[in-house]
Amino acid sequence: MKKNILIYGIISGLMVSTFMLISMNYLSHCEGNVDYGTSMMIGYASMLVAFSLVFVGIRNYRDKLNQGFISFGKAFGIGLAIVLIASTMYVISWRIDYVYFMPDFMDKFSAKMLDDLKSSGASETEIAEKTAELAKSTEMYKKPLYFFMITYMEILPIGILVSLISSLILKRKQSQPA
Repeated sequence: MKKNILIYGIISGLMVSTFMLISMNYLSHCEGNVDYGTSMMIGYASMLVAFSLVFVGIRNYRDKLNQGFISFGKAFGIGLAIVLIASTMYVISWRIDYVYFMPDFMDKFSAKMLDDLKSSGASETEIAEKTAELAKSTEMYKKPLYFFMITYMEILPIGILVSLISSLILKRKQSQPA
């Protein structure tokens, strides 16, 4: 079971990390033309694609390693373990990319958010409040613990949801002899 979890967790982690690194580094070269809304949609779609391996990993365990049977709890546990491996790889990849290659990401993100707010006709008070909020977030993002918590919160809910749905679909109880 551990080998099954490791294989699917690592492959899923490589997929989601690769998607993220390519898209984030592409964005860093799009000065002034970044659409963060579209970027987030692409990011979450790539998480769903990578987490499709949760379904495959649970099914593989059920069909090849457990004689075609698996309880919901066991399936969910396998799914969560795969998700934790993939999510950890994602968080570590983003941390390395952020620290060494994109240390100005939050500054650029904040500037874009403020530009969008100004162009939407927001009042000076709203702009000042948002400026203070973004400055605080930028400072907090530099702290590793905060960074890791926020980044896990991006990816873990998606993985938990995929694990839950996959477990519900794939559970199969062993029939009792009559």
